Amino acid sequence: MNKADCFFLGKIVKKYSYKGEVLAKLDTDEPHLYEHMESVFVEVRNHLVPFFIESSQLHKSELLRIKFEDVDTEGDADALIKSDLYLPLEFLPKLDDDKFYYHEIIGFKVVDNTFGDVGIITAVNDSTAQSLFEIDRDGIEILIPMNDEFISKVDKPNKTIFVDTPEGLIDLYLED
Repeated sequence: MNKADCFFLGKIVKKYSYKGEVLAKLDTDEPHLYEHMESVFVEVRNHLVPFFIESSQLHKSELLRIKFEDVDTEGDADALIKSDLYLPLEFLPKLDDDKFYYHEIIGFKVVDNTFGDVGIITAVNDSTAQSLFEIDRDGIEILIPMNDEFISKVDKPNKTIFVDTPEGLIDLYLED
């Protein structure tokens, strides 16, 4: 399994018991959706390795307590600390038409209600306080905040996102 075919689910943050259990911090607003998984991919030395789950349950609502098969000691659990967890993309819950996962919108066209065609989304930058659309307009990068107030419509069938940005925002990137 390749990372490109998966989504990041979370990270193992610490061991929980002397029996090999671990606690994972999930990168989701709905951790309960992942409480009863059969397996998960764990990144071990830059490779995704399938691990089967004996049991799992939410711990303090934001962490998932996991007991993997064949991870039976504190030492086994220690070896997994700070490992990333992944699931295949097909395990992502379906979203309403006006919602999207970041990986889904790469290649979508962005159209501003006033400006017109802005360009094509090449990436989403979520390393800042506000996530940003990274848009390519004929070799010029344009950044637009992914703010609900700016997104007026998501047209998944036509791979287009309509935005209504503040006056002058797009022009900032186009001035010489």
